[in-house]
Amino acid sequence: MRLEPIANPSLARTILPPAIAIAMTVVVASLLAMLAGANPFSVLGLILKGAFGSKFAALETLNRATPLIFTGLSVAVAFRARLWNIGAEAQLYAGALITVVLGTGALPWGAGALLPVLALGAMLAGALVLLVPALLKVRFGVDEVVTTLLFNFIFLLFISMLLEGPLKDPMGMGWPKSERLIAEARLPRMMEGLRLHWGFGLAIIAAAVVWVIQRRTTLGYEMRAVGLNRDAARFAGIAVNGVLIKTALLSGGLAALAGFSEVAGLKGNLTLDLSPGFGYTGIIVAMLALLNPLAVVAAALFVAGIFVGADSMSRAIGVPTYLADIMLATALLLMVLAILLTRFRVVRE
Repeated sequence: MRLEPIANPSLARTILPPAIAIAMTVVVASLLAMLAGANPFSVLGLILKGAFGSKFAALETLNRATPLIFTGLSVAVAFRARLWNIGAEAQLYAGALITVVLGTGALPWGAGALLPVLALGAMLAGALVLLVPALLKVRFGVDEVVTTLLFNFIFLLFISMLLEGPLKDPMGMGWPKSERLIAEARLPRMMEGLRLHWGFGLAIIAAAVVWVIQRRTTLGYEMRAVGLNRDAARFAGIAVNGVLIKTALLSGGLAALAGFSEVAGLKGNLTLDLSPGFGYTGIIVAMLALLNPLAVVAAALFVAGIFVGADSMSRAIGVPTYLADIMLATALLLMVLAILLTRFRVVRE
């Protein structure tokens, strides 16, 4: 048995394996629900109802999807150029940190001027966090998987130090959290009286912009070329190291927007538990989307729906919410296999 590359996969070959992967994920979830003593149809129905069964549920799913769109885009951009960014969590917190530093009164401006500055400042912070591993990679050949992963732990410890020290809210009754943003630094709600904020709108715009960059610009062409074959791209005259640096700046900036939207849109301040793993989940989102920026939005809604729906389902029938984690892990593993089968066929020798 060997794998043989497929030069031009058909549309069916491209779509069918991922569809089967999603179907198999549902089958695995059903079997686990049965092991937990529940009706699998009830479990799946309650997950769907909890995620999209009411206006409130649907808007909560959109809220949960917002940071996942940003981190999914970040990973998709980096992976497209074969820059393995595992550090979106650190970049997210970098964006949140700058949002808090500048948005708690340091810049006493109106919302029209302050919000764009906070977003751009967050993107710059995230870009600089990923720039360090990228420079280590292109200059010394250091594996970016290791450096970006370790940066997550380093940055979380740095945030913890700040929240116990200079950023600690003196009115926080001893809790390690920052001061709250001023009103002008908060993203407005998309619907009055509900929690959905304009961070979701910004995420949709970001997905469209990234798609245009990848499909309609020279940089996007160079990123795809470097990702497909770095040596061939270099032979064709593409400055590979320069493309990797630009990719890192864009990827880090996108992940940082997740931190900006969570602080300015939902939380209002910075805490150490701001992200329950949005940076890592972004990898799942990007892989489910096959690194397509527009498909990232759908994948993020799928993942957010599973998390929100699983919470509701667990309260209703007592099945552990860990079922959602197993579903996503299974979906990721099967999707990786599906991607392999879209590009290669198994040949019996």
